[in-house]
Amino acid sequence: MCIGQRTEPFLVVYFCSVQERSWRKDLEEEMAEAATESHEDPSDETEDLGPLEPDDSGTFQQVTNLLNIMESESTKTDTKGAGFDMRKRLASVIITEKATTEPSVVMNALIRCLQVPEISTQRKVNIYNILQEIIQQEGELEERCVQRLVTIASKEMRDMLEMEGYMRAEVASDTLVALSRNHFSLVMYELQHHLKPLNLTEEFVIITLAKLANGNVFEFMPYMGITLATMFTMLRLANEAKMRQVICGAMETFCETVQFYLRHLEDSVYPVMTEDQFAVKLFPMYRYFVTVWLRNNNPEVKLGVIKSLKPMLSLLLPNDDLREQVYDYIPLLLAEYQGSLEALFITQVLRQILEMSVITNSPVPQMQLHTIFTELHVQVCSRAPAQQQYSSQNLTEIVHCFIALARSYPKELMKFFLSQMEMSKEAVRVGTLALIRAVVSADEPKMNIRTIYLAVRVVKNTLSDTRSKVRMAILRIIGQLALSGFQDRIKGWGLKYVSVQLTLSTYKLTNRRDNFYQRDLEEKMVHKVTMDTVRIITSSVSGMTNEFWVRLLCYIMETDYTEALTPICVSLTNLAERQLHAKDEEANASKSRHGGQPPCASWRDWAVDLPAPQKLLARLLVLMSSPYKGEGRGIAMLNLLKTLSQSIAPSMADMWELEIPLLVKYLEEHTEFTWNQKTWEDKLIQFLRNSLKKTRGSNWSLRLSKELNNQIESFDSPSLEKGFLYRALGFTLATGLEADKVEVLLLELLYKTDYSNDFDREGVILCFGLCARGQVKTVLGVLHDFEERIQESEQSWQIGAWRKDHPWRRETVKGALMVMYSCVASYCHPQMLLIHVDNPITAKIIHHYSSSCQDICLKLAFMKSVVQVTDAIKNIKDLEDFQFAQKATLTGIIMAIIKAEPTDSLVSPVRTMAMDALSYLSKLKPFYATEESSELMDISIHSVISLQPPGDSNESIKTLYTNALHALEQLMEGLMQRHLDPKGLQEMVHLLEKWILSEKEWEREKAVNLHLHLMKIYVQSVGVCIPLKLGQFGGLVGLIAPGTCDSHRKTRLASMDVLASLLDLHASQTCSSWGASKELELEKCKEDLQGSDMEKIFSISSRISKVACLQFNCDEVVSLVQKLCENFGAMDLQHDKASVTWICTFLQMRVKELEDKVPEILGAILAHLPVVDHREVRRLLIEGLLLLAHYHQETVLTALLRQPLPMERWVPSHLTEVWLAVAENVPFARTMLHALMGRLQARFTPRANAASKADIWRLAAVDPLMTLCTIHLLVERMDWDNRLLDLFPDLVYTLLLQLGSSQGPEAVSPVLKTWRLIHTGTLPEEVNLQRVTIRSMQLLFRRLNSESLLCTLEEQGVWTLLESSSTFLQGVSQLARLCVQSPQGYYRQRLSELVLRGMASEALSCRISSTAVCMEFMSDPILHQEKLLKRAVLMLEKGAEQEDEVLRMLSLRALGNMALGAPRKVRQYRKLLLEKCLCSLRGPGVSTSVTSEGLEVLAKVLVELREGDLGSTFNAISEQCRAFFDNESELLRLKAFIVFGKLAQVVRISKKHFFKQEVKKAWVPLMLHCQDPCSDAAQACVATMFQCVHFWGWRALQSSADHSDAAAPKEMIGFQMTLCSVLTQKKPAVLYNFLLETMTYVKSNLSRIRIAACNLAGIIMKQMSAHYLKKLDFPALRNSLQELQLDSDPGVWRAALETLNILDTCSQQRLWASPEGNLLDGLSAKRTCLSSGGKPHHSTANHC
Repeated sequence: MCIGQRTEPFLVVYFCSVQERSWRKDLEEEMAEAATESHEDPSDETEDLGPLEPDDSGTFQQVTNLLNIMESESTKTDTKGAGFDMRKRLASVIITEKATTEPSVVMNALIRCLQVPEISTQRKVNIYNILQEIIQQEGELEERCVQRLVTIASKEMRDMLEMEGYMRAEVASDTLVALSRNHFSLVMYELQHHLKPLNLTEEFVIITLAKLANGNVFEFMPYMGITLATMFTMLRLANEAKMRQVICGAMETFCETVQFYLRHLEDSVYPVMTEDQFAVKLFPMYRYFVTVWLRNNNPEVKLGVIKSLKPMLSLLLPNDDLREQVYDYIPLLLAEYQGSLEALFITQVLRQILEMSVITNSPVPQMQLHTIFTELHVQVCSRAPAQQQYSSQNLTEIVHCFIALARSYPKELMKFFLSQMEMSKEAVRVGTLALIRAVVSADEPKMNIRTIYLAVRVVKNTLSDTRSKVRMAILRIIGQLALSGFQDRIKGWGLKYVSVQLTLSTYKLTNRRDNFYQRDLEEKMVHKVTMDTVRIITSSVSGMTNEFWVRLLCYIMETDYTEALTPICVSLTNLAERQLHAKDEEANASKSRHGGQPPCASWRDWAVDLPAPQKLLARLLVLMSSPYKGEGRGIAMLNLLKTLSQSIAPSMADMWELEIPLLVKYLEEHTEFTWNQKTWEDKLIQFLRNSLKKTRGSNWSLRLSKELNNQIESFDSPSLEKGFLYRALGFTLATGLEADKVEVLLLELLYKTDYSNDFDREGVILCFGLCARGQVKTVLGVLHDFEERIQESEQSWQIGAWRKDHPWRRETVKGALMVMYSCVASYCHPQMLLIHVDNPITAKIIHHYSSSCQDICLKLAFMKSVVQVTDAIKNIKDLEDFQFAQKATLTGIIMAIIKAEPTDSLVSPVRTMAMDALSYLSKLKPFYATEESSELMDISIHSVISLQPPGDSNESIKTLYTNALHALEQLMEGLMQRHLDPKGLQEMVHLLEKWILSEKEWEREKAVNLHLHLMKIYVQSVGVCIPLKLGQFGGLVGLIAPGTCDSHRKTRLASMDVLASLLDLHASQTCSSWGASKELELEKCKEDLQGSDMEKIFSISSRISKVACLQFNCDEVVSLVQKLCENFGAMDLQHDKASVTWICTFLQMRVKELEDKVPEILGAILAHLPVVDHREVRRLLIEGLLLLAHYHQETVLTALLRQPLPMERWVPSHLTEVWLAVAENVPFARTMLHALMGRLQARFTPRANAASKADIWRLAAVDPLMTLCTIHLLVERMDWDNRLLDLFPDLVYTLLLQLGSSQGPEAVSPVLKTWRLIHTGTLPEEVNLQRVTIRSMQLLFRRLNSESLLCTLEEQGVWTLLESSSTFLQGVSQLARLCVQSPQGYYRQRLSELVLRGMASEALSCRISSTAVCMEFMSDPILHQEKLLKRAVLMLEKGAEQEDEVLRMLSLRALGNMALGAPRKVRQYRKLLLEKCLCSLRGPGVSTSVTSEGLEVLAKVLVELREGDLGSTFNAISEQCRAFFDNESELLRLKAFIVFGKLAQVVRISKKHFFKQEVKKAWVPLMLHCQDPCSDAAQACVATMFQCVHFWGWRALQSSADHSDAAAPKEMIGFQMTLCSVLTQKKPAVLYNFLLETMTYVKSNLSRIRIAACNLAGIIMKQMSAHYLKKLDFPALRNSLQELQLDSDPGVWRAALETLNILDTCSQQRLWASPEGNLLDGLSAKRTCLSSGGKPHHSTANHC
């Protein structure tokens, strides 16, 4: 018993006890509550039942409540089960336990409950049951209480109403019976009170009296007489059947009670009544029962009467007087046989009477005999009615009746039997004979001789009856007579009858006819009975006649009905032993008569008469080959042989005495179901060989061979006996000494064999093989001779022994000859085999096959021959270097046979035997090479695995199919044995792989099973000796693992076994931990794989993979994943799902350890992902990729980015799904976006040295276009509810950097390496860095959900600006400005940080782009607010120092924007700002744009500074500004004027004097540039000039400046005249210097400046005092002005002419004031030239 079985009862008991305690507690609480309530509110139902004691009231209420519980639980028990019944029982126990302390109180309470009106039946039953328990428990009770209970129970018992009343009456009766044990008088008084003469009492009064009598025998006896007498008076009144049954039952009980009383009289203390007294009182009732009630038509009443008669007769029959009266009523009993009453009960009563008559020697009246004989005999000879249930028991009782009659009236009975036998009815005769046999077999008391004599006479009268049943009955009587010691009564007629019946039944059974099945069965029964009779006779009858012996012995030799052999052999053995024993006694007597000397007689005189010994031995040996036929004839024949050993072969007798018991022992130890045919035949053959050894040197064995040969025709084909006969003949011939006679017998056997009969053909082949063991040359010679004789008539192939000429006989004989040669090889001596195996044995086999039609039979024969020959060679122990020369030829023939077999059907065992032959050949030298082995395996695998399994209807095809599979396994095993190493294993698996992955489930199943078989062989043979190659284990598991989810159950289980085998092998080779728990888990998984729910199967496969995963190292994991990926799409969806399940499981469990192997795993998955068609499988694969990416992000990212472009709009790619899956996982997508941005940003950071393998992959080069496309895809496909606000600044910044780095020529798009993988040529036009980046930025801004921002970007053409390299920085600035101005500027801080970081990059493009953004940020308070201003200023400071013009310009502009974004910080950084600005103004090689930007910055900064803030830089700035007044760049002039104006605004007291001087130095340029060709510069100049007017300190100038319009030339001329006038008055020297300075501008590159210079010079000269006019170098001035006459601009030479006129005027004034007058002539000439109205000619000009 298992633990679970042992613990289950304990748990039940424990649960019940716990539940009982719980219920007890509940019930006690309810009872306590009820007791409390009873004191408060007594029940209304008990108001009229009498007063209660104070203490009794609570008890009554408690009892009432517990009864209520029991009643309610009783109704629930039917529907709820045993739990509620236990609760009911517990309530009963509580009441009973309470009665132990207060019995009277509880009893009164219960009695009171019985008196409650309208009480239910169930409640009353419960109360009475509790009362019975209390009565049994307490014993003596209070008399008053008992009296009340007796009264109530008596009334209840008598008031019986229908069914419920019967229940109440029954429990009330039982209660009274319980009370009677201690209060018998009270109960008996109550019952006797209601038992009155001539008054029919209630039935339960009688029932209760019977119970009292049964339970209180001695107490009841004083009342027995009056009770019987009173009941007799009621018999006439009892008319109802029920009452009669009750009285009969009571009488039966009373009689049995009286019998018990009479047997124990010594124990009685009451007055003793004798048996006769009781009999006298009973007889009237017996008579009334038999004469009146037995004739009642009610069968139940009849049955009750009959049952009551038996105990009554037990008291009546011992009385002599009453016995004779009982005989008188026998006819009434016999008459009941004709009724419906069960005959058994009548026969039992009749047997009781008859047997008592024999015992008392007072036979029944003779006049009643015939009636008794007839009634009983009819029942034996006729079929019992269908309603009779006890017919067999009734027959047994009848037999006992006849035996009793035979003892009393033997003659009359036999006379009756004889009269019945005269009737021809078979049933009557058979029945009568059966009764006679029963009478004969009766041994106590022993039948007298007269009775037996009469019985034999009756039997002899029926010997001529040929009916089967009569014959069997007679045979049984003969056997019974022999058994009963009346052997002398059967000698003669009995033995003769048995012999006749033996012969007759055997003849009929061996000559059966169709359609007589019933008759054959009857005859078999006759034969069986005959055999039993023979056995009885031979074992018990002495002095048997010789005729009977001879008849039995010939029966063995001649009969074809072998079923009779066992009893005959047993009988013969018994007879032989008796004869030998009798002769031993006679010999002893003769010895004593001859004085102790034995008489002169041979042993032959002592032996029994036998036929030829060899014939008898041959017959028995062949028959013993089936030892359990015919009821185990083997043992019987062995015993017969042992007994007759001296008669058969005296030389063998001693050996047989030893060996035959061993054979008998073997048969006794086994049965026909446990024995082994081959083992037994081997024992018989060994027995034969040992026997023949005893006759060595004689012709005994040859004579035995002839007898065996003669018996071949006696047995059918096929049969075990004939098969053994061929075998025995072969062994016997092998021991023959005369070769020529052996040859004759062999040739005779060859010619008379029917080769069309498979059994005979195989038998002859075996015979020749066994004969070759001792006669190999003879056998080969016979075969050669036979072939030559056939060759003479090969065209017809007619042999005299053949009766018909069939076209296939030639091929059949050839097949037989091939197998004969191979069988000779199998059995001949090893040394002889090596001599003859190549030639002639194998050569003959090949010749016969090659020269035949090569049909299926010949192929089978050829293969069988090859197997036998190769097996014989292999079994030779000392082969040494033997080389089988015919191996290559045989292999070629067999491979051709296998290839010729159809791969879609299996109709013969050809391929099976061919593979078997190859298996045997593979073990012989020369061994197959590796290539040959692979070819053999491939051909064989294809031949078998491609076969479709047969259906269940064709068992033969199923057998062929199974054998083919087994042969393939054996062949693969044999070939693999030569290559037991990992390489050989891999080659084998490679051959099976395409079949394991087949779409046909039967091919998969066979391939996996074959894989399993070979794996077991490999594990057992190699084990830990040769470890698998690196990665081989993973590949093997990867191939078989998906099979655990195969739709075919057997394939799943086989795959599981292969997997377990691989895991065990790997664990043993690697010494890894492989505990019992894992093996148990795999076993549990295998059990679960038996189901059909595929979802559960996938779950189980996942569990298996988890167990297996722990055994893999990283290299094996890679090989596993690669193998699983390789097989995607090879089968169905389930296979792919199983593969991806394993991949995901391994990645989940080992992902952290696979850092070095991630590229290989990714490569395998990504390479095979395009071939995966099913979406679910692709999804799981992608999840595995994402899992890898979670733990090895950089490696996976690099691998993915090196794949073809993922954006499906541009290039269709399976990788799109990967990135879409990334996009679905928003947190991971954000992580990947960070990594992608890092890849882009890495280009702008210094290349670091890799510190880890992850760094290697992170720093690996990837195509930026691929990265950008991926970013675009992720941003586009990520959930739009997530606006990526935290990633927005990083993405914008990264994309801007990328845009900045990609500015350049775009004439040709790059051709990516990844693009070439799937396409040729260039990328589409829209796929370039700029456009992909801008699209990504557009997509990113759309995610902000800011329509206003998007509209502004479009309106201002930001995207267009970004596309062009010329407008890129403008676009960046515009974009940054809009980002800063956007109301959703929550990303500005992060963007600011990124920009500052980018400004520190080593990549110039990064710094430029970042500075461009920072420039806009500097104009906003953001940097100052985020405390980033200082970092920004420092970065900009460095930028302003760079050589790159754009970076320097942007840095300066950004610094200048500080005045906009953080004006209060300008003073803090004034030194840095001013320094950088000055550097941009005066540095070597500074470009115009940088200088312009520096001036612009100064203009912005000066607004926020005061005079004291500038310090020494003020002077430098002023000087630098003046230096740019005359610069060729309009922008510089404009910026210089503005800055100079700003300086004028800054000047206070300390710098006023200095700046006043600066103003004077700058005044001329300022006045001239008021006419600057650049209008902006001119306006700025005017503004600056007027801002500087107040530094002259003259109010006239200030008022003039205040009222002048700088834009009007006339006003400007007026201002200049005013200024010159004032200077003439106040500062004539300054004016003089102004003129000199002004004249330098006449050579300016700007025409308008030259014009202005001429005009201003004229104004100055007009206002100049004479004193300073004298200082002028008029010739030089004139030359300068005259040169202007050649100017290309008319305005210039016109202005110059006017100035010359002024100069002339001034010159005349000077001449007038001086003695020289030449000046006037010159001026006059000049005026003449000019008056001509055109440009002067050169001659004139020169003249002038």
